[in-house]
Amino acid sequence: MLKRLRNRERGFTLIELLIVVAIIGIIAALLIPNFLDALQKAKQKRTVADARNIGTAMFSWVTDAASAAAAGAASTTINFPGAYGTKVTADNVAAVLVSQYIQTVPIVDGWKTPYEYYFRTATPLAKNVMGIRSYGRQGASGVSESDGGGPFTVTGFDPTDYERDIIWCDGFFVRWPQRLAGTGS
Repeated sequence: MLKRLRNRERGFTLIELLIVVAIIGIIAALLIPNFLDALQKAKQKRTVADARNIGTAMFSWVTDAASAAAAGAASTTINFPGAYGTKVTADNVAAVLVSQYIQTVPIVDGWKTPYEYYFRTATPLAKNVMGIRSYGRQGASGVSESDGGGPFTVTGFDPTDYERDIIWCDGFFVRWPQRLAGTGS
């Protein structure tokens, strides 16, 4: 009996180790999906914050350049990007805004995809002056409103749908993640 107790003091049995490994596996299986979702949510929130910040800087420039705020939209349908002219680079936007309105212009969104900028500095009194788009996790343009093309109806979307575009135009979000009624999101 004494010899058996001494052997027991040497370490864990195989069954004890397997039980510990199984418990760790169960805990990891429960936590990893939540962790991955939290990473996507953080990327989405960063993208929304970037769009809001650069949009506010653009709006401030328009206010100074035209001595009035941009007209905004009179309806709930926005012809984006069609009515906003041609795309410009982040460097073009930075040339107008940096130092006076914002410190830096973000080049990529939370998913490391380049932002799409529209900024008509030559016509600050036009109805459609500025727009910013992030393509979301998908990182590419689609052909219909539901997957990235326009025109867009002003609306929010399920915040766990990371594939949807995030769009800011002329002083407000056209497409943005929001908690929808009746969902736990």
